[in-house]
Amino acid sequence: MYDFDPAYIMHMVTQSQLAKLGLFDAKVPRYTSYPTAPQFSNDVGPDLYAGWIQQIPEDGTVSLYVHVPFCRRLCWFCACRTQGTQSDAPVVAYLETLKAELALLKQHLPRGVTLSRLHWGGGTPTLLNPDMIRDLSSAIFDVAPLGPEAEFSVEIDPNEIDAARLDALAAAGLNRASIGVQDFDDEIQQTIGRIQGYDITRDAVEMIRDRGIVSLNADILFGLPHQTQARMTESVQKLLSLSPDRVALYGYAHVPWMAKRQQLIPSDALPTPQERLALFETARKLFLWDGYAEIGIDHFSTQRDGLTLAQKAGRLRRNFQGYTDDTSDVLIGVGASSISRFPQGFAQNAAATSAHTGKIREGRFSTSRGHRFQGQDKLRARLIEALMCDFHIDRDEITSRFAITQHELGEIFDTVDRAVPGVLSITRDGLMIPPAARPLTRIIARAFDAYDLSNAGHSSAI
Repeated sequence: MYDFDPAYIMHMVTQSQLAKLGLFDAKVPRYTSYPTAPQFSNDVGPDLYAGWIQQIPEDGTVSLYVHVPFCRRLCWFCACRTQGTQSDAPVVAYLETLKAELALLKQHLPRGVTLSRLHWGGGTPTLLNPDMIRDLSSAIFDVAPLGPEAEFSVEIDPNEIDAARLDALAAAGLNRASIGVQDFDDEIQQTIGRIQGYDITRDAVEMIRDRGIVSLNADILFGLPHQTQARMTESVQKLLSLSPDRVALYGYAHVPWMAKRQQLIPSDALPTPQERLALFETARKLFLWDGYAEIGIDHFSTQRDGLTLAQKAGRLRRNFQGYTDDTSDVLIGVGASSISRFPQGFAQNAAATSAHTGKIREGRFSTSRGHRFQGQDKLRARLIEALMCDFHIDRDEITSRFAITQHELGEIFDTVDRAVPGVLSITRDGLMIPPAARPLTRIIARAFDAYDLSNAGHSSAI
């Protein structure tokens, strides 16, 4: 039980109060990790990374992320580490690097390890031709097989997929596909450099479903140039007609100082922060009206989806791909710029493809930076994850898992409460973010962050 009045909560946070609390001008992390990547340093290198791999328990489970950074075209809105190519030559060379890195991983990985999750991201993984897909999947499964209830997901570009490539992916065990939609409006697509009509997206979805791949993820953005509530409504309704199992409703992060291609997007066509919030609420209501469960701050899933079940069971987690029901404590990232997570800390590969390839050819991992957990890192990571997943921190769970007293935890709660006055519900059971204040979740999470974020260059809170 929480000592609050739901009727009061639904009216307690007005747009004026949200503004006073910094929602419309704050720059905060997305908290897919803690500490966040800007806090990484060169204290973590190849030898430490190799040692962490060797400490994985025999017969344990790990998640594996494979990064393919190439695209046929570079979308202007994208801030991911990608590079364009019209030739297959650099892709072929990169595939050889991935295979060599996987062979190196196999040398260090303990016996009996299986994969709980396998995800190919990018870039555009479906830029690989069928033979490349078979070659890469064979190299992966030579390192570790899929576990009995594993998920194998791939980011699929509807503009860069065909029957032969889908056949190869399905034969390799693909059981969850992920497509990027962004927005279906023609003018918006032209402005962000991403031309992908509804028809080609629908055809890709039909090909995916025809191959027995029953789970479908989709990404859609709010806060794009020229986006209005009417256009947002139309795009969401078109997306709903494709019946995705999960939807990520991400806010477009306009960071042209980091992603130079975003300089092609006219900043004067972007919605204001207040308009961004209205766009989010428009899409959110449509997903809820269609029966989707609300997952964390920006995901929605069907009632039978694994994310919904994990949320109900208190097993929802957060990682670099967003929300997940994966229970593995280890995520290994393969490929340039990929980040790995271990119980001991984070490790990131060299960001530049050339630097990554050079290290792998020398027979060494390309680990260039990371973070070793220290002090209260694990405690604060769990506090932030609980907020981001459940909007609630349970006192007893925290004090039973970490070396902290109820009094010390209460002092942390009081500090956060002072940072966002009049918003949180703090009781004997723990701390809760009321429904009307959930747009502030990332700002509240920042108050739990013990690191200096002043020069990190994060995106807007909404």
